[in-house]
Amino acid sequence: MLPSYLHKELKLKNLSNFLLISGPCVVETRSIAFRTCETLKEITDKLKIPFIYKSSYIKANRTSSGSFRTIGIEKSLQILSDIKKEFGVPILTDIHSEIEVEIAAEVADVLQIPAFLSRQTELLEAAGESGKIVNIKKGQFLAPEDMKYQAEKVAATGNRKIFLTERGSTFGYNNLVVDMRGLVIMRRFGYPVIFDATHSIQMPSKDKGVSGGTPEFIPSLARAAAAVGVDGFFIETHPEPKKALSDASSMIKLDKMEELLKQLKETFNISKKYNLIA
Repeated sequence: MLPSYLHKELKLKNLSNFLLISGPCVVETRSIAFRTCETLKEITDKLKIPFIYKSSYIKANRTSSGSFRTIGIEKSLQILSDIKKEFGVPILTDIHSEIEVEIAAEVADVLQIPAFLSRQTELLEAAGESGKIVNIKKGQFLAPEDMKYQAEKVAATGNRKIFLTERGSTFGYNNLVVDMRGLVIMRRFGYPVIFDATHSIQMPSKDKGVSGGTPEFIPSLARAAAAVGVDGFFIETHPEPKKALSDASSMIKLDKMEELLKQLKETFNISKKYNLIA
C-alpha cells in the first residue's frame, strides 16, 4: 500500500495499486507535453493506476555541451503548470542546485534529485526543507545500502516524504545493469521504492557524446521489478522517441504504454496474491 500522504497532498486515488511516474524526458513543445499527458491520464484512469506527470524543465547533466537542454526555464515551467491545471495531475521535475528548489517548487509536487547528484548534501537538504515530496534517484555509482544515508539527509529536515528510485548501476563503460536485490534492500528503509525502467536500459555516452539505449528490454526489466516488489514505476515516454530532444534511445513509444502497464499490473497482482512482494 502506498503511503497516505500521496492521497492527502497529491489527491491520488487507487493507492493499493503501483504508482506511475511518466512523461517525456524534457519539455520540448506544448503540443507534445499535452498530447502525452492526455494519453497517459486516459490509460491510468482506465487501469486505476495513480499517475504523476514527469518532465524536466531543464537538463543540466547532458553528455555533450552541444546537447539540447531547455526551450527556456520560464516557458517550460509554464507548460508544466498549465498541464497541472488542465488535467489535474501532480507534476515531477528535476532540480540540480539549491537555487532551483524554490523555482521548481512553485509548480512541482515532487522534486527529483538526479542520479549524478544523489549524494549532494546541500541539495538534498534544500529539497527536504521545501516540504515537497523528494524523489532521490540512486546514483549509478552507489550501492543500494548507501541510499539509506541519502534519505536520512532529507528526513533530517523533518520531511519524510521520500521516494527512492533504482535506475541501474555502472557496469564497465557505456553500460548499466540492474541488481534486483537492490529493490528489496531499499524497501527495508521504509520509503516507497520506484523502478526506473527506461534509464536502466540506457547506454551512457555510447556514440559521439550521445547516450544510446536498448528499449527492447524495458518490458522485461519492468516485469521483473513488478515481481520482485516495487511501489511504482518511472517510465519516460514520447509520441515519437526517435525525434525526441533528449534520451531518444531509451524512451518507450507512447502507443506502447497501455499494453506495458497491463502486463505490469498482472505481474504486480500475482506478486501480491502469493505474498511474493517483500
